[in-house]
Amino acid sequence: MTISQLAPERALRRLELTVVRRLEGFLHGEHLGLLPGPGTELAEAREYQVGDDVRRMDWAVTARTTVPHVRDLIADRELETWAMVDLSASMDFGTSQLEKRELAVAAVATVGFLTHRLGDRFGGLMLRDSTLRRWPARSGRLALYGLLRALLAETDHGEHQARSDLAGALDSMARTQRKRGLRVIVSDFLTPEDGEIDSRMEPSWERSMRKLTAQHQVLAVEIVDPRELELPNIGVVMIGDPETGAIREIDTRKRRVREEFAVAALAQRERTRTALRRVGAGHLVLRTDRDWVADTVRFVLAYRRMAPRLHQPPKGVAR
Repeated sequence: MTISQLAPERALRRLELTVVRRLEGFLHGEHLGLLPGPGTELAEAREYQVGDDVRRMDWAVTARTTVPHVRDLIADRELETWAMVDLSASMDFGTSQLEKRELAVAAVATVGFLTHRLGDRFGGLMLRDSTLRRWPARSGRLALYGLLRALLAETDHGEHQARSDLAGALDSMARTQRKRGLRVIVSDFLTPEDGEIDSRMEPSWERSMRKLTAQHQVLAVEIVDPRELELPNIGVVMIGDPETGAIREIDTRKRRVREEFAVAALAQRERTRTALRRVGAGHLVLRTDRDWVADTVRFVLAYRRMAPRLHQPPKGVAR
């Protein structure tokens, strides 16, 4: 039984139990949030490394040792997390254990349940049909449940919809939510230009994502269904674009057709991965046919080790 087939309260309780039981034991410890980020309390001084923020130079220690030192910061005790969830028509799809939209809600629940227990404020933005709905940031379990209920209640409102503007939504998020903290972007990152332009060109949302990572710690959660990666040999099928209504006939019996589809899908995913790496965002891939809890655990444990290096600007590049 999928999440959407359960009553909202029962579905949310099941999600909370899944997250708390299976994740909390791996991730408890110092209050550094899901991802390590900036704070306000001074910590230990250490030697300056290329890429460190010069505004954190500790001149007293530098003068005593004659070696440049910076002072690290301890994460704030109360952080503000915002999650933006792509609820476009392409997310109302799934051929395995969950629909992509249900997995997106599970991803938001994971971050929310782990942060609300520490008193952090959690807010949400819902993107559907180029409309961005805002759920105010509040602390506490009841506020988080309210956001998750709203996400579960969002359903397809028509036969097909206009393309959602992910770049515009990211710009709006950066412009309106200025308090530094964690920003979680949950989407399949499928855009109109996919398959139509050179896969080496940057996605339309990359520049907007870069603005966001310049001010916040950003975690991008890419939602993937296995049928978006490869086609099975099931004969002639009609494939429709849920966001435009366009329909195309494809003969999956032809090996060349299946191979070309797989190559194009791989190129799209690699384009997304490369763009997120360029802007310095964390990148978690969740699949509807895999154990999303286990994948989240592996990602967080690995990311906490590599995040300090990931978020340093490259040598010789101004940020």
